Amino acid sequence: MDRVVLMLSVMSLGVSSQPITDGQRLFSIAVSRVQHLHLLAQRLFSDFESSLQTEEQGQLNKIFLQDFCNSDYIISPIDKHETQRSSVLKLLSISYRLVESWEFPSRSLSGGSAPRNQISPKLSELKTGIHLLIRANEDGAEIFPDSSALQLAPYGNYYQSLGTDESLRRTYELLACFKKDMHKVETYLTVAKCRLSPEAKCTL
Repeated sequence: MDRVVLMLSVMSLGVSSQPITDGQRLFSIAVSRVQHLHLLAQRLFSDFESSLQTEEQGQLNKIFLQDFCNSDYIISPIDKHETQRSSVLKLLSISYRLVESWEFPSRSLSGGSAPRNQISPKLSELKTGIHLLIRANEDGAEIFPDSSALQLAPYGNYYQSLGTDESLRRTYELLACFKKDMHKVETYLTVAKCRLSPEAKCTL
């Protein structure tokens, strides 16, 4: 528990000082972190879309909707009802895997602006926080498979049929998938955090 308290002191910037338990404080920090990343992902994706021609935007969006993200290989709730039925540990485990799946691809999102350069370090902080939450709830050794199994392949060139520049396709895919996955993690952590308040109605 001393380690958890130490990590809290390092990660507690911007979090309310109201008297709450260590678990609640950790959840508040984690939710705050992922909300920031989700907003950042939305802004980066919106800015990128705005830079595209109307035809390019339509083509990329149409093909992306038919394709998938690398992280789709990570089994997660299919809808809000399954999310609400999932245990706290399951939601934390899925969130951890989603965040970890971006450790390599996030390097491609860095560079060019201060917000982009925040992505990798903030993902690392979020991963550490979720790991602490898992350890605080239960011995996490049993729910973490071999780490090599979580190292998903880098995002490739899935849109071979599209006649636009390769880097354009890749950037669109990365930003769209990053936004999608951060929304998932925000949802899962918010529901898990709500479970700490027995009187709260944890609805989506």
